Amino acid sequence: MISFLKTLAIILLVYFALRFLIKLVTPYLVRFITKKAEQKVQQAFKGFTEQAGRSGQSEEPSVTKKSSKIVGEYIDFEEVE
Repeated sequence: MISFLKTLAIILLVYFALRFLIKLVTPYLVRFITKKAEQKVQQAFKGFTEQAGRSGQSEEPSVTKKSSKIVGEYIDFEEVE
């Protein structure tokens, strides 16, 4: 009976110790994971902005000219059922 109580006490002690350690370590682990994710997003965004900057610099801005020519007459079509 005493060995059963010792085993039960050890199991409970390990359980509560692990719960305490997990509560202690969790904030640091979450902070580490969020920093890594933030770094990956920043690198991806940096690459995207560099690509957009390079393609924007090499091309000249195009100016579209509207044609003042009258092409044709506007015809309003009605739907037939």
